[in-house]
Amino acid sequence: MQSDLAWSRWAEALKRLKLDGLALWLLEAGAPFTALGAQAMYMVQPFVGGKDWSSIAFLLENNEEMQAFARLLQDEMPA
Repeated sequence: MQSDLAWSRWAEALKRLKLDGLALWLLEAGAPFTALGAQAMYMVQPFVGGKDWSSIAFLLENNEEMQAFARLLQDEMPA
């Protein structure tokens, strides 16, 4: 994964906010639209700033990264 620490931090934050299930569902169900989402994030990144936007866009663009993050979310979710 691009940044294991960042992905772990995001997974923990999603879990804390009880959004891990929703995020996992969006990654799986929205797979056909992730490239469009990534491009939109690249376009708005100069206006909102932050390195995280580029990292999320990269995650959405790269199928292997997206699957690895989904696996991380699954591991973080309570059984």
